Amino acid sequence: MKNYRADPSPRSQRLRRVFIAAIVVLVLITTAAVIVRHVYSDNLQPVSSSENVTLFTIKSGESSTSIANSLQSAGLIRSSTVFEWYVSSKNVRSELQAGTYALRPNMSLPNIVDLFVSGKIAANLVTIIPGQRLDQVRATFMKAGFKAADVDAALDASNYVGSPALVDNPNGAGLEGFLYPDSFQKNENTNPQIIVQESLSEMAQHLTPSIRASFAREGLSVYQGVTLASIVEQEVSKDSDRAQAAQVFLTRLHSDMPLGSDVTAFYGAIIAGKKPSTTYDSPYNTLLHKGLPPGPISNVSDSSLNAVAHPANTQWLYFVTGDNGNTYFSKTLAQHQAYTQQYCHKLCAGTK
Repeated sequence: MKNYRADPSPRSQRLRRVFIAAIVVLVLITTAAVIVRHVYSDNLQPVSSSENVTLFTIKSGESSTSIANSLQSAGLIRSSTVFEWYVSSKNVRSELQAGTYALRPNMSLPNIVDLFVSGKIAANLVTIIPGQRLDQVRATFMKAGFKAADVDAALDASNYVGSPALVDNPNGAGLEGFLYPDSFQKNENTNPQIIVQESLSEMAQHLTPSIRASFAREGLSVYQGVTLASIVEQEVSKDSDRAQAAQVFLTRLHSDMPLGSDVTAFYGAIIAGKKPSTTYDSPYNTLLHKGLPPGPISNVSDSSLNAVAHPANTQWLYFVTGDNGNTYFSKTLAQHQAYTQQYCHKLCAGTK
């Protein structure tokens, strides 16, 4: 008599398939984890063995995303995404200090982050950071070891009469907004006035005939163009959003609407020795007074100058830059208020 094996029951077959599927999934997850870990570790390594020094500047208030993208674009790290993962895992995203650093492609990503966190900026350099007010530039010079009297003399605009960067400015205007941000070499014999002259020379180079002509087409003098560029510089952190922000301000200006810029109000309060406030009444408070403020509120970068010279062709009337560095544009006040409530807390409170 033949013996027959009983066929597995449907339930047993299902359990077998589930078990096999679970094993497959586990193997796939384990393999994926190994691959991700390998890719992550590989992207922490130096880009190359090159020892060529690159000066890299972190702007005041710059987001880790912007820093990561700039590092990758400069060929100093392998992956901007891994940079963000790393600073998040080490809980140092908010500890990356502004300044100019001497970086090399043979530095690992952790080495670079350690440098940023420690604030070990490049020696023998004075760095004017984009978006700095004149009082902040003064503090930068003092930190670099210059004497207060020498710094104050160097920041006196009357020493630079005839400078190409300043020739269109109204009588009595200071240097606010006209010291172009860059890193300048110094030694023990350097007078800060030399650095100011170099910075003004750079500003003159960026105020090209094309930029000046574009300002004029918008109905702005050079001084007014730089003033508006300084507002854009302060309001918007991403270069890609600045032309749209400039369009909003120019539309408001040409429509006889208040510019409504918080940062101008903050500036007026700060130079009066007050805490940043949107309610402090000064000539700089464009929430309370129509038109441009009396002058620039900080220095400017090339991207802000170009944004004012070549504003976007859009129809926005409002925008707000959130604490996450993203800018949210809108056509209606209701949408603008919703974006502000949702995304802007620290910055809109004047704690930038």
